Parts: sequence; C-alpha cells; structure tokens
Amino acid sequence: MTEGTTAAAAEGADTLTRLEQEGEIAADYLEGLLDIADLDGDIDMDVEADRASVSIISDTGSRDLQKLVGRDGEVLEALQELTRLAVHRETGDRSRLMLDIAGYRARKRTELADLGAKAAAEAKSSGQPVRLDPMTPFERKVVHDAVKTAGLRSESEGEEPQRFVVVLPA
Repeated sequence: MTEGTTAAAAEGADTLTRLEQEGEIAADYLEGLLDIADLDGDIDMDVEADRASVSIISDTGSRDLQKLVGRDGEVLEALQELTRLAVHRETGDRSRLMLDIAGYRARKRTELADLGAKAAAEAKSSGQPVRLDPMTPFERKVVHDAVKTAGLRSESEGEEPQRFVVVLPA
C-alpha cells in the first residue's frame, strides 16, 4: 500500500468509527425516550451513505410507534432533530444522522423515488420543466437522486418550508 492509500484507509476507518459512535449515542437517547413514553421498540443502527442511520422498529407492528411518526412525519422530523442535538451535545460535532420509525422513512423513500422517476419521464416526454409540491430536505434529496438516476437534472427552488423540486428536461 502506498502512503496515500494507507492514509485514506485510516480516514475511512476513523469516519466509520465516528458514525458508529453517533449511532450509539442516538440509540441510547432514543431508548431513554421510549422508556419515558412507555413504548415498545427495538433500536437498529447502521451506517448508510456516509451518515449514521438509526431505526426504531417493533416486532408486534405496534400502532404506538405511529405516534412517534405523526402526521406526514412531522413528529419523526422533530425527533430526528432532537436526536441530532443529543449527538452534538456528546460529540461537539454536527450530526447528519437519519432516523426512521416503524419503516415510515423507508416507505416514503420508495414513494418519492417513484415520484422522481415519473416526473423525469414526464419532463422527457413533454420537454417542459416539471414542478413538484413543496418537500422537506430529505424528500427533495430522494427525488433529486431518482431524477439523476433517470438521466435528467433537477434543482430546488423557493424558500423553506415551501421549497420544491423542478425536474428539467434534457
């Protein structure tokens, strides 16, 4: 191995260790929250796309976890921010941690990828830009990725919370 390759491998290992630490801090925080709320759920940790990913899942398909998702994922978004703050408090570093509860975000990701692919197909066939409804940053990222996979370009326009994706024709 060359010196550059060794340094890159060490940096990759350091990043993985840091992300795993973020996941552990987040899991501890969320377990405490579940205990306080008297809700059943298991914590699953992973590292995906250079960010820590933590999921709260239930073997029983508990409807109680849906309370932690809220309408349109609003409670989930708030809990994700609180969890990121807990990680920041412990590490001193800003976290990009992703939280999923009861598979909500995974299902949403699939729906949004389909939406992005359909919008790309519409932009290709019509030759006109396609404007989508306002979305959260997570939702926009998934749509941008789907549009890129379809071979087109997209951009975000507007101001939060009314920021939306525009799919551009080729």
